[in-house]
Amino acid sequence: MESVNEYDVNVNKPCTLRNIFIKHAGEEVASFLSPFFSFYSNDCVIFNTGDYLNVEFHDRRICEIINLEKVNNVRYINKFFEASNTKLLDNGYIAGRVETYSQRRRRILKNRNKLVSYTHYFLDFVLNRVFPKWKPTRSVYFMITKGRNRVISRAELYGRLYSCGFTFIAERVIDNYLYYIFQKKSLPTYDKEPTYGPFINLRRIGKDGKIIKVYKLRTMYAFSEYLQQFVYERNKLEIGGKFKNDFRVTQWGMLLRRLWLDELPMLYNLIKGDMKLVGVRPLSKHYFSLYSEDARKRRIKYKPGLIPPMIVDMPKTIDEIQKSEIDYFDKYDKRPFWTDFKYFFLVFYSIIVKRIRSA
Repeated sequence: MESVNEYDVNVNKPCTLRNIFIKHAGEEVASFLSPFFSFYSNDCVIFNTGDYLNVEFHDRRICEIINLEKVNNVRYINKFFEASNTKLLDNGYIAGRVETYSQRRRRILKNRNKLVSYTHYFLDFVLNRVFPKWKPTRSVYFMITKGRNRVISRAELYGRLYSCGFTFIAERVIDNYLYYIFQKKSLPTYDKEPTYGPFINLRRIGKDGKIIKVYKLRTMYAFSEYLQQFVYERNKLEIGGKFKNDFRVTQWGMLLRRLWLDELPMLYNLIKGDMKLVGVRPLSKHYFSLYSEDARKRRIKYKPGLIPPMIVDMPKTIDEIQKSEIDYFDKYDKRPFWTDFKYFFLVFYSIIVKRIRSA
């Protein structure tokens, strides 16, 4: 793609902006964006930049922003989206493109020589995915590459957009790029502590409704925690209460979950006193909101636990999950120690003998 500077429409030449856009992005992309972007209005601004300052220094607020530069080459991705949020009016639109991790993988592995293609894929993943995330190599990586050509998953990109106050509108794959349209719905969260490493802390609801940080091994792409509502609205829940077709979970994450290894760091929560050994799972605000009001009021009377009692009866729907938890609470109120003691061994029997596995 040829390099272009920022273009504002000239109202005396109403076709100029669309023609320029088609020249650099193509007719199919223009058709995809047209229902949401007014190429014939000066409310629409097109950038071709990886520098958030070009957006920040724009001299007025607007309704629509399109960036032709792929997100893989944007140095400060969240700052770019935050600057876009600031310049956009409420309910304004932002669009762009990205080569996702899966698209990049397919492109690299097209080489018929498997040894060459898999060696290329491995080196690319380490250099452009691991190094920018790993603290010891991060500063050197960005000093050399200026943040260009990074590996970015669809989940990470969408999570970043949601964290910056945008909601999903549409997406389409064109010429091996994922084009996206999002709409401004709120101010950015300005996450000061984004996590990229193998250990993460998640904000969960504890006893008395207090927000606690729950520690786990990473099983999802970065910024995935911002996509719970997005995944739920598109796919709902599967049997057992997990999110259905959850694209946020990585391949190695599926293995860690299946073996329950992702929950080992929660032992730190046990030591801190935020959680107890046996008890209901700590829930996110979004998942907690799916419960009935009575179940929510009952739940916050107790500490969450490392070993969830529902493994014993394996409820299939969210209503059955709530019933299972309330049944545990009723028993716990009468005989706390004996109830947890009993469930502790019943859960391990289910895992070891019945070979129950986490989703």
